[in-house]
Amino acid sequence: MEMNLRLALVAIVLALVLGTQHVQCKAEPILCNISQDGFMACKPSVTGPNPADPSAACCSALSAANLTCLCSYKNSMVLPALGIDPDLCMQLPSKCKLSSPAQC
Repeated sequence: MEMNLRLALVAIVLALVLGTQHVQCKAEPILCNISQDGFMACKPSVTGPNPADPSAACCSALSAANLTCLCSYKNSMVLPALGIDPDLCMQLPSKCKLSSPAQC
């Protein structure tokens, strides 16, 4: 029952975030200082089963991101609900030659 409540809450939050995207400029950060364009650039690198190497656009977006914030989503249902593999997501900083936060 608690899991269903969590999933419903995640779905509502995602609907609110995604539903307001048409009002926002694509350059505005939507999560952890990553813009919608940045997420789209990185999406092929964080979805399986055969993820692509991160593009220059993805690494650029990630270099401006709040990686500590991103780490806080590592074990949440938010990333999987967006179609993102959390393990692949956590590998991106090293693939982009960026240092990961210590607590991640």
